[in-house]
Amino acid sequence: MSTENLPQSPEQPPRKPRVAVVFGGRSSEHGISVVTAGAVLAAIDRTKYDVLPIGITRDGRWALTADEPERMAITERRTPDVDELAESAEGAVVLPVDPANREVVYSEPGAVPKALGEVDVVFPVLHGPYGEDGTLQGLLELSGVPYVGAGVLASAVGQDKEYMKAVFASFGLMVGPYLVIRPREWAQDEAAARKKIVDFAGEHGWPLFVKPARAGSSIGITKVDDLAGLDEAIEEARRHDPKILVEATLRGREIECGVLEFEDGPRASVPAEIPPPSEHAYYDFEAKYIDSTPGIVPAPLTPEETAEVQRLAVAAFDAASCEGLVRADFFLTEDGEFVINEINTMPGFTPISMYPQMWQASGVAYPELVDRLVQAALRRPTGLR
Repeated sequence: MSTENLPQSPEQPPRKPRVAVVFGGRSSEHGISVVTAGAVLAAIDRTKYDVLPIGITRDGRWALTADEPERMAITERRTPDVDELAESAEGAVVLPVDPANREVVYSEPGAVPKALGEVDVVFPVLHGPYGEDGTLQGLLELSGVPYVGAGVLASAVGQDKEYMKAVFASFGLMVGPYLVIRPREWAQDEAAARKKIVDFAGEHGWPLFVKPARAGSSIGITKVDDLAGLDEAIEEARRHDPKILVEATLRGREIECGVLEFEDGPRASVPAEIPPPSEHAYYDFEAKYIDSTPGIVPAPLTPEETAEVQRLAVAAFDAASCEGLVRADFFLTEDGEFVINEINTMPGFTPISMYPQMWQASGVAYPELVDRLVQAALRRPTGLR
């Protein structure tokens, strides 16, 4: 019997890829991560993707959160918190560690676990340890779930400023003078560890920058003008990380450049310049996020300087084996040399963040930027590559 004249069942429309936006986390950059997530959630194309917001609380619980980007902004000089957005004070989201199963489950005490559907890609907008440093990326590799941004190695290198600088130097990129003090040195002989810093200042001069070795968003950093402020600066840095980094001051202009992965490989944006903030000693957390000190986009550089910093930004991206995106930060010294300060493998995506501003000036608007990052993650396999 022919089936040609029988009613045909309508074809089911293809399922939209589901993007889990993961944010918050256990680091001191929790609040900025929430702000970044709000901007991403507001920009992602809902006609193209299903979106699942998942917040990680400060104590590490994965929470199902409201999809309300307007609640994820800095208000009255205060950053938002995942606990304020969580749908339950006890419910937890569980991502299966099984490459054959991408089903996300939500459970609450005394209730039957609820399936939330499969996740096709994770957009991790966590900043700092326990998210940006390769730990979450390792979990996602075990789970077989594609994700936006750098892999395990590049994330770890990008988070630890000591090894980041070592990698860059080994690839021929210029880095400034620095000193690392590890936790064991403080424990064994605190006076000797402090003397190393004093001797470093004697060699390179004041002021110094004392910072946590594995933190970002300028949190825990102190500009130390003389010996009197050293102990307080060390204490502040160690409050965020037991390993600290001490850097000599580089005289010059602060230049940033974004790198984005296109279908044919990484490309650099137009660079930006961070002018010295008038009301702050340097470009610290308050200047970046609270007072929103504006950058200059594009940076007033010569065509040769622009081409060189773009080349170096892509070189830094490749040196650390990055994927997806990077913001590379440089000093253009008084001698006309570009010295790389650091990279950020998951730079801020707040409305006033420099990374999206640089790409906006390069012709890639914010929604397209988010889409390109998700598409790059979907193209890329998990595992060794």
